Amino acid sequence: MLTEMASLGFEYVELSHGIRITLVPGVIRAVSEGVVKISSTHNFCPLPTGVTKAAPNLFEPSDREHREHDQWLRHTKRTIDFAAQVKARTVVCHLGSVQFFWFNPARKIEKYLDAHADAGRTGEDKAYQTLLEKCLVRMRRRMPPFWAQVKASISEILEYAQAKGVTLGLENRERFEELPLDGDYADFLKDFPLSAPVGYWHDTGHADIKEGMGLLKHREHLQKMSSRTIGWHLHDVNKKGQDHQPVGSGQIDFKMVSSFWRPEHLLTLELSPRVALEDVRLSKARIEALLA
Repeated sequence: MLTEMASLGFEYVELSHGIRITLVPGVIRAVSEGVVKISSTHNFCPLPTGVTKAAPNLFEPSDREHREHDQWLRHTKRTIDFAAQVKARTVVCHLGSVQFFWFNPARKIEKYLDAHADAGRTGEDKAYQTLLEKCLVRMRRRMPPFWAQVKASISEILEYAQAKGVTLGLENRERFEELPLDGDYADFLKDFPLSAPVGYWHDTGHADIKEGMGLLKHREHLQKMSSRTIGWHLHDVNKKGQDHQPVGSGQIDFKMVSSFWRPEHLLTLELSPRVALEDVRLSKARIEALLA
């Protein structure tokens, strides 16, 4: 797996939340032999024993049930340990979600956008704006205990990450009910000192999907988060709203995005397994051209 990535011209790779435990010996061998270097891992990596498919939300830091929280803590520490072992400097993390027993407001938003695809992006559909505001009120009413648990969970893991020399990259998400609400991200990170091993990880596809919902403006969000940004997942979104597409094949303005890159940032191409090898090479070339 890593030899193939190296053959495509990549010196560094991110190990995703789809790395099965059986792949670990080969990963360690590739790193020790200098096939590639590991820039980052994605929680949970490696996957818990018995799990064979990508499962980044198998356990969530927002879960208030103590057994689920213990599992999140255990496997997050395990990911941090593995990151330190392969000399990765960052672990990318999801921050959980708000759970609804009945009537998840996300379903109403999805249903409306299925019938009116541009309603959120243009901001001109008054019926959608009214619906969105009502859904946000419901979300914020339900959110406090889950958001408090997220803050407690991240605070609980920071000392462990710092001791291992690993930084947590907290990733923006694409679904309405996932945490945090994008407008809360900057204030959330202000609660942590600049010396804390934590920062913002920006996913371009997720931000574009949220812009399509009318929940943010991509450029404005990047400006707001720029001082705490540490890394990026780079992929495009097509007109059907499908992300993890080749860079330059969709609707994201990567020239705008690239204006927020800094030398210390980690840039990761996060493409669908269905993307052809030639499109992987082309995406790499387009990112390198923007860097140049």
